Amino acid sequence: MTMNAPWLKYYENVPKNLDYPDCSMSDLVFETVKKHPDIIAYEFFGSKVTYKAFAAKIDECARALAAAGIKTDDRVTICMPNTPQAVIMFYAVNKIGAVANMVHPLSAEEEIVFYINSSKSAAALTLDQFYPKFKSIADRTALKLLILSGIDDGLDGLKKLAYPMTMGRKIKRTQTGGTIVRWADFIKNGREYQKSYDTLKKGDDIAAILYSGGTTGTTKGILLTNMNFNALAMQTAAAGNCITAGHIMLAIMPIFHGFGLGVCIHTMFISGVTGILVPQFSVASYAELLKKYKPHYIAGVPTLFEALLRIEKLDGLDMSQLEGVFSGGDSLSVELKNKVDTFLKAHGAKIQIREGYGLTESVTASCLTPKDFHKEGSIGIPYPDMYFKIVKPGTQKTMPYGEVGEICLTGPTLMKGYAGNPEETAQALQVHNDGQIWLHTGDLGAMDEEGFIYFRQRIKRMIISSGYSIYPSQIENVIDAHEKVLMSCAIGVPDPYKIHKVKAFVVLRDGADATDEIKASILEHCKKNIAKYAMPYAFEYRDALPKTLVGKVAYTVLEKEEAEKMASNL
Repeated sequence: MTMNAPWLKYYENVPKNLDYPDCSMSDLVFETVKKHPDIIAYEFFGSKVTYKAFAAKIDECARALAAAGIKTDDRVTICMPNTPQAVIMFYAVNKIGAVANMVHPLSAEEEIVFYINSSKSAAALTLDQFYPKFKSIADRTALKLLILSGIDDGLDGLKKLAYPMTMGRKIKRTQTGGTIVRWADFIKNGREYQKSYDTLKKGDDIAAILYSGGTTGTTKGILLTNMNFNALAMQTAAAGNCITAGHIMLAIMPIFHGFGLGVCIHTMFISGVTGILVPQFSVASYAELLKKYKPHYIAGVPTLFEALLRIEKLDGLDMSQLEGVFSGGDSLSVELKNKVDTFLKAHGAKIQIREGYGLTESVTASCLTPKDFHKEGSIGIPYPDMYFKIVKPGTQKTMPYGEVGEICLTGPTLMKGYAGNPEETAQALQVHNDGQIWLHTGDLGAMDEEGFIYFRQRIKRMIISSGYSIYPSQIENVIDAHEKVLMSCAIGVPDPYKIHKVKAFVVLRDGADATDEIKASILEHCKKNIAKYAMPYAFEYRDALPKTLVGKVAYTVLEKEEAEKMASNL
């Protein structure tokens, strides 16, 4: 790596190595409480809670868990959006030495059964509106306790009193009793508990389970430790080089997602930042949040920033206070980055959007674009104490600088493994000749001589057509560069001659109709910028593209649709 590279001046204040305490996540948060007791820890629909009060709520919840019989190493499912109860429960579970099992509340019933049973959860927390799913699966799980909460449990004062008559008027309150208890009663039941509940835990102890498709695409529980989360948070704060206690972060990314939990929650709470908890994202509410809170930090997936470009009524919005805008969770196209940077500048921001890269098997981000410096197409340089190498796919052989291969990484954020799946764990976590355990990501990329990483594509998404390797993201970058295009997705469609051929799905900006003139213009643009062997054989124009639960474009849904069309024509 070249050590006199121009970008190094932007990393003068970023240490190469950090000193990680051997403690739990909650321990690290409580250290922040000692430093900043009176700073607002979070705000939820106008209700504000200081760090000192936040710590008291975590203690109160931990006591209630112990009173309910939850023990060290038990699993507790948190099936919640971004609410105070979810965050409090997450750290309370950690404080008593149990393990938080993080589940998307919009998961299907069968998925929830899998998440609860595979984790062997003893208890679960969810909102009233999701109770019907839990009721339906009650006889198929071994839950000893189901805690039901309402949005109003995170509010105070008049807002709490008004909620049942306003936003909550259509949400049915469930009759409790037996194994079902309301949040307020759960907390109340713990107040008389007199035994010890604070469990000493180390960095290497399992702290949370998140879910991912892993290397095969089937859902697996990812076992993450206290060290994984604490290291990630400390690395993010250091590499971000802009995090200041008392400043405001818009916590839109969900708590059940590694990016949301690791960056928007834990990094925030070990840094003394004020988090604006957002339980449900919408374009309309996004505009109001930006105007009302004037956040210093925004983190999200590319689709969130696409939404930023679509917001109306932002004339006069001053974003000059922004100190960090971070994109992760999916590939940020060159064209979208340019559009977002232009938008930020037009609204007074003095910064650029910074792209990161990571995966749930390393909690989330493991590298980041340096502050105020960018190489086109790069996802940045490794975090402190994180190391990358590019290997020939299917091997451990290191590739030369500039050549494409599988991205491997190592460092203190690597998962313990996949729960109950030693074969998949051994495939993902491999000991190399240097004696280090390296995570084989299943992603294709390259590294230049200055240490910058370039993401190309998931290995299993690469399209092989007539022997040529085609990266969908490159096709999408070209299409997205057209002035009329908002977003696109390219997939491989089976072809008897070419093996696969490329089809593109396109969403136009501002809801425009796909007129013959626009179609012809996009086709001509693509012919000029895409090699003939990689040129889409068809373009399908849609009002929207399917998304995964965490906001990525669900290209597998499009692939399935095309397969079904082909089957019906046989």
